[in-house]
Amino acid sequence: MMRKRRDMETFNLSFLDVVCCGFGAVILLLVITKIYEPITIQKSQEDLQALVSKLERELEVIRGDSTVLNQQLTSSTTQLAINKEKKNKLSGDLSDIEGQYNTTKAFAEMQSGEKNALFMIKQSLTEVMKKLERKQSFSEGKAVGIPVDSEYVIFVIDNSGSMQNNVWSKLKNSMADILAAYPKEKLKGIQVLNCNASYLYPSFKTGWIPDTPGNRNEILRRLNNWNATCDSDPTRGVNEAITRYTDNKKRIAIWIMGDDLANNLYDDPVEAIRRVASKFNKMDDKGVPFIRIHGMAFPNNATFNPVEFQNMLRVLASENYGAVVVESY
Repeated sequence: MMRKRRDMETFNLSFLDVVCCGFGAVILLLVITKIYEPITIQKSQEDLQALVSKLERELEVIRGDSTVLNQQLTSSTTQLAINKEKKNKLSGDLSDIEGQYNTTKAFAEMQSGEKNALFMIKQSLTEVMKKLERKQSFSEGKAVGIPVDSEYVIFVIDNSGSMQNNVWSKLKNSMADILAAYPKEKLKGIQVLNCNASYLYPSFKTGWIPDTPGNRNEILRRLNNWNATCDSDPTRGVNEAITRYTDNKKRIAIWIMGDDLANNLYDDPVEAIRRVASKFNKMDDKGVPFIRIHGMAFPNNATFNPVEFQNMLRVLASENYGAVVVESY
């Protein structure tokens, strides 16, 4: 019994020792912790303050850089506006210069065109003067009145638009008057062709239309629908009449009837007809040619060269013992 009690006391003392040691260790830890806690907090505060100071310095630097950048941006914006204004001014100056250049160029081209036109007019006037001088050099006085001693009459007619639209009725009346002027017992045949040598009656191309009152009326009626092309140059028609109908036995009167002479002719009509007439038109024993060339002009408001046409008629009539009639405007 005594042994059992001693064992329990020994156990209780040991347990108390352990508990006391543990409790002492806890107290020691609490003491140590309390000692180092302010040091750690202070160090953390110092580190945090240093970090804040560093960030504030960096913020000041950033603010300074931002101010500089804002100043540079303002300066760049101002310079950009200045440059844009200069660009607009230069664009305006360029437009003004281009306008002046175009105006100067157009004026130069106009002057060049006027110069060329004046040169061409001068050339044309020179040619006209030469023609007039040549035409005036021919002898006058061979055609006095209207000779009606011919046995056959050939009309070479300009049936262009200016004639048909303005003086066609007058032309037909003139043709009737011309035919009426020839003695009925003397006139044997009639022929009608245009300046391009197209015949009014192609079936009579190799012969003559007999002169009868009915045929005269039919000729005048048929003229109303005559649409053959004509170039306002009688050369082909006159030369066709001379070469086809000349036989140096028949007395023939060729009447050239028109209002105008075409521009830019390949050959001078006077020279071209003269070459053929001099070859085919012979004189009789009295010095009178078998072919007389007459002319009748019908000036109107659609003509371009009426004077030159009339001068051509005068020259041809003068050289071939004919007459010229100029109808009133």
